[in-house]
Amino acid sequence: MLPEEKLVSLLKEKNLVAATAESCTGGLIAKRITDVSGSSAVFNCGIVSYSNEIKRSVLGVSEETLSKYGAVSEQTVREMVSGVLKLSKADVAVAVSGIAGPSSDNTLKPVGLIFLAGSDGKKTIVKKIENNFTNDVRRHNRESASDEALKILLSLAGD
Repeated sequence: MLPEEKLVSLLKEKNLVAATAESCTGGLIAKRITDVSGSSAVFNCGIVSYSNEIKRSVLGVSEETLSKYGAVSEQTVREMVSGVLKLSKADVAVAVSGIAGPSSDNTLKPVGLIFLAGSDGKKTIVKKIENNFTNDVRRHNRESASDEALKILLSLAGD
């Protein structure tokens, strides 16, 4: 069983709803969840906040956090997941921001650096990934991040 299938099944069993806030994955996590038949019963919101302006205006990430730590940081994904939980009223959520590659941004953070945060409103799980793929870097970084995001959601849902 694929992790997204397991997640949808577990969310249904526990009567929980999930949401996502994605930057570098560009909606891949939400796509994987909604590829599963019946996911509409347990998934209500996927925000692709590719720009800092959307991170601020939609998800409530503070300007201070973005200025001090940057979009690719633990602090930013913590605020992103908090924002998507509040916006969606979901039971569990995950947020991701990173440098998918193949080139970096103007912050000089390395390609493959990805931060994820998952939360149920009480507990927050943060994960840092430092990938070092050499072929098809962008696709691998995005897939790796979506795999980790699904693991975090499974953990929060009680798997």
